[in-house]
Amino acid sequence: MKEIVRVNCIKHRYPDAVEVSVCGLAFEIHEGEKTVILGSNGSGKTTLLWHIVGILKPEEGEVQVFGAAPKSPESLHGKVAMVFQNVDHQLIGPTVWDDIAFSPLNFGHGKEEVKAIVDAIIKEMRLEPLARRVPHYLSGGEKKKVAIAGAIATHPKLLILDEALAGLDPKSQKETLDLLLKINEERGIAIVFTTHDVSVIPGFADTAYVLSRGELIFKGKPLELFTNPEILDRANIESPPLIELLGALKERGLPVSPTNSPREALSQLLPLLNTKEH
Repeated sequence: MKEIVRVNCIKHRYPDAVEVSVCGLAFEIHEGEKTVILGSNGSGKTTLLWHIVGILKPEEGEVQVFGAAPKSPESLHGKVAMVFQNVDHQLIGPTVWDDIAFSPLNFGHGKEEVKAIVDAIIKEMRLEPLARRVPHYLSGGEKKKVAIAGAIATHPKLLILDEALAGLDPKSQKETLDLLLKINEERGIAIVFTTHDVSVIPGFADTAYVLSRGELIFKGKPLELFTNPEILDRANIESPPLIELLGALKERGLPVSPTNSPREALSQLLPLLNTKEH
């Protein structure tokens, strides 16, 4: 897959003199890739994302997005879109329909073209019941869905979400993840989001990064991460419960392998249970 983002050892100083670095491993995103960045609050996740979308510029280091250093968020129109952690900051339309239409209209698309774009997205994302609602009166999960719809209205090749699941109940988290998987599969959009919730990573990510105190200390497959005690200890991360259970059983000599798929875990455990019964 073609590389579309590369970030190498960046440093930024905020107006309050706080310095944030993101160094260690090179950070890369490829076409169509699903990437998750795992790290605690204050680890540098948002700083990394804001450099990729051109909100911040590094004092040191390299940021390349589609082959060039991003000059501003506007310079990446049609290539990169972002959903912020607090979506209330970006829901500005009087209705859901108007909110989704804002970016295409703002970047010069004709009214008929915008109508076609918005109507198609509303149908695709099953937002018809919300189309004439006021965005700020929606639930957290509905707001997130509308913000994602507005982001993909510009037909980006990369969708970035800061703490995509923060503040959502379990049902809304699952619906948001399912929606992102659908967008990735059907539109081919590369997706990257930050989180501190380990449970969502194995079922979503192609690639996982771990960011700890401004240092990228891991890049690899989710299962590689959750079977790497050194990295988990260093970043103060616990494995998802199912992987942790299977790992403990393996340490006791049972012939099982770590997986986060309940179906795969059951297929490993059932023969052992049947053997015990007999």
